[in-house]
Amino acid sequence: MIRQTHRRTTVAVAMLMAIAAFSPECASAQESKREYLTQTEADKIRDAEEPSPRIKLFLEFAADRLKKFHYELGRPSSERLRAERLNTLLSAYASCVDDAAELIDMGRERQDDIRAGIKEMQKRAKEFMPQLEKLAAEGQDLALYRETLQDAMEATKQAIADAEKAAKEIAPPPVRRRPS
Repeated sequence: MIRQTHRRTTVAVAMLMAIAAFSPECASAQESKREYLTQTEADKIRDAEEPSPRIKLFLEFAADRLKKFHYELGRPSSERLRAERLNTLLSAYASCVDDAAELIDMGRERQDDIRAGIKEMQKRAKEFMPQLEKLAAEGQDLALYRETLQDAMEATKQAIADAEKAAKEIAPPPVRRRPS
């Protein structure tokens, strides 16, 4: 009798642990551990329930990282600190763009309505690319962040390609016809 009770308890605990591991709260906790997002930004991502608003948020955060990057370029500081800040901001930018592209891929696979997110990616990524290309061509102190800049450019190019692919694969919204 005691063995059966112990076995049932063990099975129940194992099931609860499995449920907890796959629960949205646990996924949210893992999601919030993204080091390149502030706590407020992670909360906004977690609060957005649909993929398109999340995509838009990631792109907003990417734009913010680029803006901060340009600000840091114009600001004097020691070379070591400057290199660290610039590389951190570019890396965070690339991570935001990668996450937005990943959401597009997941939404496409799940056949979610991500048309608004795709349009936002197409628009924003095409705005980001000229900025990155200009930095690669004539960026101030380019040697400090060249590799990270290349990674950011690759992430942006891949995001553009993913958005184009998803736009072609996702069916257009249904047309509502008025009754005759």
